[in-house]
Amino acid sequence: MEKKTIYLPGLNGIRAIAAIAVVISHITLSFRDFGLDPYIFGSYDDGSIRTLDLAGYGVSMFFALSGFLITYLLFKEKEINSINIKKFYVRRILRIWPLYYAYLFLCLAIHFIFNVDFSLKSSLYYLFYSANIPFVIGGTLPFLAHFWSLAVEEQFYMFWPWINKLRIKQITIFSILGVILLIGTKTYLHIFRPDTILEQFIHVTRFHCMMIGALGAVVFYNKSSFILKIATNKTIQFISWGIMFLVMINGYHIASFIDNEILTVITVVIILGQITKTSPLSLENNYFDFLGKISYGIYVIHPLLIFLYSKILHSITAFDTLNYLIVYSMILGTTILLSHLSYKYFESKFLKLKEKKFSVIRSSGTKNYTQH
Repeated sequence: MEKKTIYLPGLNGIRAIAAIAVVISHITLSFRDFGLDPYIFGSYDDGSIRTLDLAGYGVSMFFALSGFLITYLLFKEKEINSINIKKFYVRRILRIWPLYYAYLFLCLAIHFIFNVDFSLKSSLYYLFYSANIPFVIGGTLPFLAHFWSLAVEEQFYMFWPWINKLRIKQITIFSILGVILLIGTKTYLHIFRPDTILEQFIHVTRFHCMMIGALGAVVFYNKSSFILKIATNKTIQFISWGIMFLVMINGYHIASFIDNEILTVITVVIILGQITKTSPLSLENNYFDFLGKISYGIYVIHPLLIFLYSKILHSITAFDTLNYLIVYSMILGTTILLSHLSYKYFESKFLKLKEKKFSVIRSSGTKNYTQH
């Protein structure tokens, strides 16, 4: 039987925006290593360096998109047969693990070559997809701190396909209760017991953001006309993009401890606008498709390139605008190039195996590309 292909337009654009914002922000945070002033975006109230706020929310955008897409595809798989848990996990392994471990072991080698101080004990967290733990309690490895988000996603996948074996109504109730419980607990702790490890752990391990994405998938799959009508309304779409624009220029702030959750909802609204083609701003173009296709590689490899370029370009000094442009363009350009090569000559081999033997539903962010 021929595999069904699901084509959802515009999603690669969301991936591209989030990934590039993360890279720009991490470059900015490292400007001191290039002899440059890192405060080009200003500073926060506590004096810490301010980067693109969009990058801080970029991971929440990824989480919303992941929760939406994985849930929707599992719904479509159930139309054909019951969810094959084994195939699900093999698909995730073939998509995530090859580049994850290749980059991890390369970074460990770089640690030794450049005599970079790191904790062998912390390495175990990264080997077993628990990088969110040292991210919260301290002890992250150089060039690998961003792996916390990949750990969170893999942990979410440990239970989510099992939940999706339930009926859609039960999945909806579970997701709503999960969102209320986690946001409620986080809010209570922030107000009455601030700065606890538990509050920070909930903030970092944003399962509720992925469940908000999953609720978006429920709305889209069930064709919930009332909610879809609101979410895809032109005014709502304009407002959502307006908020996203304010985030891009660091002009957004409502309530700091739930800003990520608000942006997750906004992302789901934008997702629904893209896939129903009702958004006033379409992200469906060749540039976004290309960057979205390789966004996993962009996210994974860029910290090491920042470090290596800091060794090459360490003589850059002063506050010449050109120097900032040189650093941004060289790191971004190399990141995109290497991510493309990684996808074409390394990741694609595993993706073809995944598609051929373990995919029940073909999914595509573009008309000829399989992302999940």
